[in-house]
Amino acid sequence: MKISKSTCSGSGWVLWCALLGLLFCLPITLRAQNLSDADPGGASLPDAPQAQTQAAPNPEPGTTSRFIGYVSNRSLFFPDLADSPGPLSTGQKFKLFVNQSISPPFLLAAAFSAAYSQARDVPSAYGEGGDAYGSRYGAAIARDSSSAFFSSFVFASMLHQDPRFYPQENPTFGSSIKYSAWRVLVTRTDSGTEQFNWSGLLGPLAAEALANAYLPVSEQTAGQTAERYGVDLAWRFAGNMFKNYWPTIFHSMKLNRLKVIPDPGSASGRQPN
Repeated sequence: MKISKSTCSGSGWVLWCALLGLLFCLPITLRAQNLSDADPGGASLPDAPQAQTQAAPNPEPGTTSRFIGYVSNRSLFFPDLADSPGPLSTGQKFKLFVNQSISPPFLLAAAFSAAYSQARDVPSAYGEGGDAYGSRYGAAIARDSSSAFFSSFVFASMLHQDPRFYPQENPTFGSSIKYSAWRVLVTRTDSGTEQFNWSGLLGPLAAEALANAYLPVSEQTAGQTAERYGVDLAWRFAGNMFKNYWPTIFHSMKLNRLKVIPDPGSASGRQPN
């Protein structure tokens, strides 16, 4: 079976139009969500609330204990940064998936991936030009959103796992590399214990399997699916590195008082990593 260039372009624009619909409609949903989550008394969050800390089991034998923190202000850039120690409800996990689907990292990563594929003319069935880029960008957005849907909502709810990321306190580069890689394989449960990250690993795999329903035939082989899955895990590791440093960066730049940015709180009285 051979897919013509016009067919691929047409299917890509269907994905593109669906993306535009999400971009126009979901902010309204998120606005309603923020209003519903607000304090009924109308009180606003303090400008710089203090973050709390909690001890996590040591991931590496023979090393000192590491303390994993959570930020106090919700992050719009990285919605999955934990801002509370308690478990998420099923509805909150669904909201997390929605927030991730329209977050800047998702949109920027999809744009970069589409541009890189466009330069390499991969998949070649999409062709070249603006229509081809739209098809590639729409497919990348669909894959990322599907991955968030399965990881943060479906499997996380079924397996009672916490899909959020808990950044380290005062991370060093070496410890951040180890911790970011560790969090690809291990996650927290809703009860606060650690467990193999089934939701985080099965989610991208399910998304790539689903992608074979709309990607060109050349991408539907087992080899191509496995290759895309490997790239997804590499992106997840890189994302963990950014998220681990995100609160510290903005605290050091004195931007922690902005409510849209996570605040790691005061470092006084904390134990080092």
